[in-house]
Amino acid sequence: MTRLRIGVIGHVEHVTLGTVAALPGAGDIAHLQGPHVIPGGGGGIAFHQLVRSDAEVHLFTALGGDEAARVVEAALATTGAVIHAARRSAPHTRDVVMIDPAGERTIVVVGEPLHPRADDALPYELLGALDAVYFTAQDPALLARARAARVLVATARRQDCIRASQVALDAIVGSRSDPREASALADYPVAPRALVMTAGPRGGTIEAADGTRRFATPIVDRVVGSYGAGDSFAGALTYGLAAGLSIEDACARAAVCAAAVLRGIDPLAAQIACS
Repeated sequence: MTRLRIGVIGHVEHVTLGTVAALPGAGDIAHLQGPHVIPGGGGGIAFHQLVRSDAEVHLFTALGGDEAARVVEAALATTGAVIHAARRSAPHTRDVVMIDPAGERTIVVVGEPLHPRADDALPYELLGALDAVYFTAQDPALLARARAARVLVATARRQDCIRASQVALDAIVGSRSDPREASALADYPVAPRALVMTAGPRGGTIEAADGTRRFATPIVDRVVGSYGAGDSFAGALTYGLAAGLSIEDACARAAVCAAAVLRGIDPLAAQIACS
């Protein structure tokens, strides 16, 4: 069987992750317990989910010019994936992720996410040879170039970019509970083949031209940490579609991967194989 080749286009942030006894209110001081650093963010988590598959994975990203960028780059190098990184003089984006006792995550982003652009000197000619691409960058011209891949999936977080690109996507994926992502098929001038909206323990919906159907998610007795579950779902969904699964089967498998992440604080440690 030929090995799948899958790309991720987007940001990877320097994330300091830990737990707090309670989220701070105005004037409070919160102590982050068990802090540790991971290469996270929407692109980084989806990328690591795909690295847990049997695919050849290519990451197209951008790195800043400081120590945080060097930490992220060193961590990415350990994955064995192929990293294509544009260089920026700006500081690399840092996140502080606080997980409360209910497992909910609150994120403080320091700086703007660094994304690759279509005018970066990266080997975008490879995109046409990829079985699938997951897109979470911001450049409509780059999204148009990514359409050269056999399957193209994008996060609903980039609705403005998707609309501006006028690209027909195979799937758009987002969370119904996130106001940046919640959307309907009619919101896109060029409709994707499927719009997938997750809804936590209630599963999610698949909206397509022939109607809307629901998919279930595994029962998780206790949510330890929600950070990275949605992005892991997106990465696993991309793999399933690249492997030729129906959108329903791809969502079912992706939901299992997302549920696994809910059982731990560190999403990279909690991820399971999606192949």
